[in-house]
Formats: sequence, C-alpha cells, structure tokens
Amino acid sequence: MAARPSNDDIAAVLERIAELLETQDANPFRVRAYRDGAQTLRNADRSAADLAAHGHMDELKALPNIGSGIAAVIGEYVSSGQSSLLRDLEARVSPEAVIARVPGIGTGLAARIVEALGVETLADLEDAAHDGRLATVEGFGAKRVENVRTALAGMLSRSAQTRQQERASANGDRPSIDLLLSIDAEYRRRADDDLPKIAPRRFNPNDEAWLPILRTKRDGYDFTVLFSNTARAHELDKTHDWVVIYFERDGKERQHTVVTETSGALKGKRVVRGREPETRRYYDQ
Repeated sequence: MAARPSNDDIAAVLERIAELLETQDANPFRVRAYRDGAQTLRNADRSAADLAAHGHMDELKALPNIGSGIAAVIGEYVSSGQSSLLRDLEARVSPEAVIARVPGIGTGLAARIVEALGVETLADLEDAAHDGRLATVEGFGAKRVENVRTALAGMLSRSAQTRQQERASANGDRPSIDLLLSIDAEYRRRADDDLPKIAPRRFNPNDEAWLPILRTKRDGYDFTVLFSNTARAHELDKTHDWVVIYFERDGKERQHTVVTETSGALKGKRVVRGREPETRRYYDQ
C-alpha cells in the first residue's frame, strides 16, 4: 500500500496551484487562500491525508484557511495522487511564463533557463539559484543570480523562508571542496576508459550510449556523477567539461556542478559552482 502524502507534500501542491493561478492573473484573494492553506498544513500537527482518507472532511475544513474548495483538492490528491485543477493549470501555463514573472527575468531569459536547466517552477528556480546551476546559464553573473535569490525569497513568501532554513541546515552537511574536486578528477580520468555509459534521452537522437556514469560512496555520502547533458552544455561544447555531482545522505539528495573556470583568479582551474569562495580558499592553501 502506497504511503499517504505528508502535509508538506500536499502543501507543495497548493503552493504550485497558487503560483499558476497568479501567472494567470487570478483573483488575488484566491491565490492567497491557496498559499495560506499550504502554510496551515506545514504548521499542522495532524495529518491532512489521514483526515481525508478516513472521511473526516469536516475536521479538515475546521483547520484554519482550509475551506471547502481547498479541502476538495486535498481529498482528490490523497485519493488519486493527482489534482485535476493543478493538471489543468499546468496545461494552460508554460514554465517560461512562470519563470518570466521573476523581476529581472524576461521572456528571453526565461526560455533560456527552462531549456538549459529544465526547471518548471519557482521552487525549482530557487534551488538552481542556490546550488550553482543558474550561474551556468548565459547572462547570469553573480550579481544577477543574487538578485534572483532575493526576488524569489519575496515571491515565495513564508514557504521560501522554510526552504531557506532547510537549505541552510543542509549546507552545514555537504561534501567538502576537497572531496568534490577529488571525485570530479576521478570521474574525468575514468570517463573514457572503465566507466559504464548510458544513453540519455535528451539531445541524443541516435540513442547512443555516450554518457559515462560513476557511482561511489565516500565519507558517508552516496555519489552519482555524470557530465552535464543540458542544452547550454551542448551549445557551448561543454558536455565533457561540466560535471554534475549528485550526493545523497539520510534520504536527501542534492547536487553541485564542477566546471573549468574561464576568467578571473581561478581561470583554468576546476571550480564548484555556487561555492567559489570556498574553492578559492582551497587553492590558496
């Protein structure tokens, strides 16, 4: 039997609905209702999924900011794993339209971000702005990335604050620069020799098995390492330079991208995107 969704899972659905409604210039009170409902679930002690699954809809609606409409959305999501409202909204609103709402990102940059990184939501964009991926997109220097982070913190409101706190906690438990660069070096050294190769679906019309993959365990982390297969990497001929390192511990997976720096004091050196100051200190030792 599949596990019931957590309150955080359901809150993410409500926040996504609010995000798409806002893109369509829906009634701001309706948008706010979904956001407030999401925050209620994140703070609730009781499981909304358990209430819905057992038919206790009156108790669910008794929670602050959970009216009949939102309770119905929750009930459908708990019973089927889907939301017809969310599905309909996603069919009408493109990811580019969502991303273009961020101050400083017009339609052109939004299209570039979606193509290069595959992000579809503001939460996805926020993650990319913090883990170094956004900095790899043409047109995004350090200042613009920081401006995007600031804008998203305001747009995503209280849920963003929660994620920032989680990110700060996670950042205290992440691989060292030394370890990341060591794994990056091993991957690039072995890429053409003994690593198994997979056939990625994107940008691979001939279904060629060309992408080396490394899986290893170090210092309590599970690592999966691949060359970047994004549109931007192909456009700049960086598919055999940009290395994406996924790392997992305690059920939480995150990632870093390691690249060869092309300018500045670290030009020619391997750099962990999003952690440039630490990388500089590593080389200064």
